[in-house]
Amino acid sequence: MTTAAGADPWAIPPLFAQLVDDTSLLQPRSVAPGVDAVVSRYLSARDGRYGGLVGQLVCPVSRLPALVQELARSVPSRPVDVSLVVDTGLGAVPKALSTVFSRSSLLTPRTVETAAPPDVDAVWLERVSEFVPEDVVAVVEPRRPAGTEPADISAWLGAVRRVAEHGCAPKLRCGGPRASDVPSAAEVEEFLHVVVDTGRPFTTLGLRQVVRTDHDDMSRHGILNLLLGVARAVGGGDVREALESTDGTALAHEINGLSERAVKGVRGLLSRCGADPEPVPAAQLAGLGLLA
Repeated sequence: MTTAAGADPWAIPPLFAQLVDDTSLLQPRSVAPGVDAVVSRYLSARDGRYGGLVGQLVCPVSRLPALVQELARSVPSRPVDVSLVVDTGLGAVPKALSTVFSRSSLLTPRTVETAAPPDVDAVWLERVSEFVPEDVVAVVEPRRPAGTEPADISAWLGAVRRVAEHGCAPKLRCGGPRASDVPSAAEVEEFLHVVVDTGRPFTTLGLRQVVRTDHDDMSRHGILNLLLGVARAVGGGDVREALESTDGTALAHEINGLSERAVKGVRGLLSRCGADPEPVPAAQLAGLGLLA
């Protein structure tokens, strides 16, 4: 797999370039790190050896004033790519975007993300589009049902397809504080088939490790599993096996063998992975031989 900057040993391979978002500020305030700590860590990672791995800083609209204040104090070397998550209603989006645009030396708005009702339709999606400028990506998360009834899963996948076909980026929640926040490998596989069929990029939330882990209380999806799952979905391979594998060495070996075309296909669909509490898993990727 070629690197983004030829022989530069500090370069990040294209498969991982700007892949991992910092979603720390989405945690409940009772357990989330302070805005000052998040900003310090984000800027240090972005400007460090593996800075090319770092994606957007994800911020709830309600915490935007604190983020702006901290960035003004920190004086970043260049603006921070920010994703605004709607947590106070769509009506708050124009003011939030106005704040970001007025602080162009500190922030660059890249995406606006919101959850969708189970019966999301074109009317609701059009309302979202009205709040989001053309040069900012609208990300919509159709919430997956807590149950496993086939009719409920089918309705969820139908909502994912409507979001994609409307031109928004669907969001897949891969984890959270509850076991029900983690979709099964079968559900992730079905989601991937929908986005491959529509050809629309998607994002994720709740990935906490590079390789899948299975425990009695909760399984956790891995970043490498998802990347390889997308590659296999595009190429007609065994998606489920890729998603369920806990063999990091085998996953890394297959990923290292992806062609340049395959890498472009994967990242054309999986645009970003939201991760916490360690949003820059460079050490794990380097340990598997995926980063120099």
